[in-house]
Amino acid sequence: MKISVELTLTPLQDNFEPPIIDFIKKLRASNLTVLENPLSTQVFGDYDQVMELLQNEIKETFENLDHVVLGMKIVKSDRSDYEPHF
Repeated sequence: MKISVELTLTPLQDNFEPPIIDFIKKLRASNLTVLENPLSTQVFGDYDQVMELLQNEIKETFENLDHVVLGMKIVKSDRSDYEPHF
């Protein structure tokens, strides 16, 4: 089963960019499709592979930061090729 996941990582600290960059680089290192925009990062692929990656990387990120928020949306389908038709 294919899924699409949208993630927004928000470290609650002054120097917030390095943890976000590190998190995105680890997602990019997977064999999954990863797309970024200024507000979020999307990961596309097989459910088990995506969720295993996210479980590991979210846990590591949470262990390394004192205060952090992660917003996540999951859609059942691969939406990586979505193009607006308007």
